[in-house]
Amino acid sequence: MSELLHDIAQRLVNDYEFKPTTNGQFLRKGHCPSCSHKSLWTYAATPWVVRCERLNNCGYEAHAKELYSDLFESWSDRVNKVEETKPIEQRNPTAVADAYLQEGRGFDLSLIKGLYTQEQYFDAKADRGRGAGSATVRFAVASTYWERLIDRPNRFGKKKANFKYGGTFAGHWWAMPGLSFAAPNPEKPDAPKPPKELWLVEGIFDAIALAHHGIAAVALMSCNNYPEHALKAIAEQLEREGKQVTRPKLVWALDGDKAGREYTLRHVKRATEEGWQCEAAQIPQRRGMAKQDWNDLHQRDRLQDKHITEYLYHGALLIADNATDKALLIYNHTNRTEFDFDFGNRLYWFELNLATYSKAKDDLEKAQEEGAKHMGEKEMREKALEQATVLKPIANCLPRALYYQRNEVTQEAWYYFSIAQPHDNHLVKGTFTAGHLTAASEFKKQLLNLAPGAIYSGSSAQLERMMLRQLDNIKVVQTVDFVGYSKAHKTYLLGGFAVHGGNVYEANEEDYFEIGKLSIKSLQRSIALHINTDRDSQDKSWPQHLWNAFGPSGYVALAFWFSSLFAEQIREEQMSFPFLEIVGEPGAGKTTLIQFLWKLFGRDYEGFDPSKSTSSGRQRTFTQVSGLPIVLIESDRETKSGHTAHVKSFDWDELKDAYNGRSVRTTGVRTGGNETYEPPFRASIVISQNNQVQASQAIMERICHMTFTTKGHTKASFESAKKLETYEIEQLSGFLLACLKQEEHVLETFRTETDKATTWLLEQDGIYKPRIAKNHAQLLAGVQAMSKLMRITDEQFAAVRDQIVEMAQERQRAISADHPLVAEFWEAFDYLNMLPRNGPGTDHARPRLNHSRDPYLIAVNLNEFVEMASNHRQQVPPMSELKKVLRTSKTRRFVDASRAVNSSITHASDSSDIGKTVRCWIFENPNRNQ
Repeated sequence: MSELLHDIAQRLVNDYEFKPTTNGQFLRKGHCPSCSHKSLWTYAATPWVVRCERLNNCGYEAHAKELYSDLFESWSDRVNKVEETKPIEQRNPTAVADAYLQEGRGFDLSLIKGLYTQEQYFDAKADRGRGAGSATVRFAVASTYWERLIDRPNRFGKKKANFKYGGTFAGHWWAMPGLSFAAPNPEKPDAPKPPKELWLVEGIFDAIALAHHGIAAVALMSCNNYPEHALKAIAEQLEREGKQVTRPKLVWALDGDKAGREYTLRHVKRATEEGWQCEAAQIPQRRGMAKQDWNDLHQRDRLQDKHITEYLYHGALLIADNATDKALLIYNHTNRTEFDFDFGNRLYWFELNLATYSKAKDDLEKAQEEGAKHMGEKEMREKALEQATVLKPIANCLPRALYYQRNEVTQEAWYYFSIAQPHDNHLVKGTFTAGHLTAASEFKKQLLNLAPGAIYSGSSAQLERMMLRQLDNIKVVQTVDFVGYSKAHKTYLLGGFAVHGGNVYEANEEDYFEIGKLSIKSLQRSIALHINTDRDSQDKSWPQHLWNAFGPSGYVALAFWFSSLFAEQIREEQMSFPFLEIVGEPGAGKTTLIQFLWKLFGRDYEGFDPSKSTSSGRQRTFTQVSGLPIVLIESDRETKSGHTAHVKSFDWDELKDAYNGRSVRTTGVRTGGNETYEPPFRASIVISQNNQVQASQAIMERICHMTFTTKGHTKASFESAKKLETYEIEQLSGFLLACLKQEEHVLETFRTETDKATTWLLEQDGIYKPRIAKNHAQLLAGVQAMSKLMRITDEQFAAVRDQIVEMAQERQRAISADHPLVAEFWEAFDYLNMLPRNGPGTDHARPRLNHSRDPYLIAVNLNEFVEMASNHRQQVPPMSELKKVLRTSKTRRFVDASRAVNSSITHASDSSDIGKTVRCWIFENPNRNQ
């Protein structure tokens, strides 16, 4: 057993718990990942393919390349390790290519020796711009060559192979050297004979695979390459040969994807018009499985005669001339008397009347006895079938179930369908519920709702038969109801792209992502991210414009945006992630900055106003994204002392739990039970407004604050700011994917730098709150992690660090100061308390609001305060707001909200209510000596 086979066998035993049989020939009783039975088996000596024994109930099958792709990725590393131990003169110059073709492709090297060479390929832009090289297997094709990259091809993105520039293969094909159309030569009886059938496939490896099974095949290199020159050369050669050799039948065996099927129809039509007899062969693709080609079937031992017959049947269905011919093909192959089928993107129902069929056949036999033209049994059967079948359209479109998706939180589930229409190549996609699929009337309504003009006219019974077939063993796709990072799957879902482990994946044709064994999609459709993956179209000058326009503050804001992508992972390890506040006077550039930062993430957006939304609306907004900022704009209106309609609609304390990633609101679930929905907060918070947030100390400590002003604006900064405004999303959005590819580095930076930065900040003057130091330390760690993506000079880094220190010091001062409403209250209190009393004999120095006899305390009755303030035309906020913020008073520390006080004010007056007891709010008196 080779080293590769040994490694595969070891992993299979460890991962699937295989048990060797007593004779050592098989590995059995492996745990099947599809049906969960101990029914998996493979050959012990050659464990290339594992299969489930439960063929009717499961039929799971997988090649070792699918299960352990890492073992098949770096052939040079595996082979050269052995070759380097040999003397130089004994080393094989094609050892790596040989190993790839023999073990990676399952080929007999004696059939293809000399057809290929081992070469090298290098791409300076590959592997995230670091450059990468690979050994290749190269084949000559017409006037050019084609080579397959065989060392970690994922580093080259979508590029798995390389064509030599300058040459062309259009109109030609690649063929095995033994392929000949010359007339047999009696003097050379061992010479290859002209094939009766010629299979036309897409890839060289497909042609080689078929050759292993005695099938003459040529590789077109692309499904859209019609081999006009090669076919013309054969036709001319056969004309010279005369009648000794007939034209071979062309079997178009392109891939089973959409492009392969479409070009099969085109090529068959053209070749038939040119006088060639044509058939087709198609590999039926298993739902939810990776696409299989002829090489895959060769490695799975599925190119025997019985299999070839099946592939030719599916090819005949593809190129059938009309719906009747296709229906008869299906009937003759399956013997089913009733079934649905599609033709030309329309849905039909076939039904065979057995009584009519028997009568028609009897009539034909009787007519033949009476002297009618003789017909064979097959011809007679087809004539009878034509008379006894009923074929009727049941839908003017083709609805096809793709997969099942479910929201585990709300228990809602949908079946995702594609709907094709004859007049439109564009597929319409949408969801059907269980109710839609169990009644013809509901199915008809939903179909018409999704696709314009799509009508289903069949019965419920026909719908049920159709769904029994389509929904059998349907693929299940996992879902999330947000855009961004899914912690459970360690994957970023960003519209048409996903990022997992630093690798970028595109959504497939069915609108979900296949990432290894994971199939996943986002149900969120209201947030669109437009991400451009073309590196050449990305602008490289924006960092300098950002610095010119906003200086260190711009880089701090960028670092927060950047770090937000990893907020979930950071909170998981460090338990919290700060909020960012961007405030400043109108015209300072807040909107320009925020909209520019959003463009870097592929979004044309600024934010939303929480004071205009309901609690339910805010919760939905807060749960729509993960690992992206949620920007709250204009929310400072609720902190004003004016009487607005929105005062009670939003409270900053709603955000308190978001700091630690906990749910901001709990709602009930309509399940009939007592289930609740408490989605965790997965995003980050950015606050953008004209005035600073004024809230409880708990909220204030969670905020990193930045103030933007027009001071220092120059012509150069103005020009850079204008440039930031004119950037298109397509010029910037590649930054998002570049950030996510650095996930591992970013998280490692936060692990190693956050604690160091926290300690360092606490050593700076004016910073002594650990939470404030930690928040700003995370900002600083974000800047350090970001420096790997974009060049930050030492001077710029020092300026950004100083800016963060200043922000932390400002935040420390802010939490030590009173709320503005509290400050206004004490200002009014001091004014009203010392107003002179009117009338003879009054003591002008005596307090008018402070009832306390204790010089260390202040006792004030709020109703008296409001009444006196109103009498003296002092503005006072609503009592409910006042009571809320007075508890946070710091300069005169709050003591009690309801204490009975023997009033010093009434005792000193001429009133008869001497020593009256008054309910007061109590505060410490810092001016007791006065």
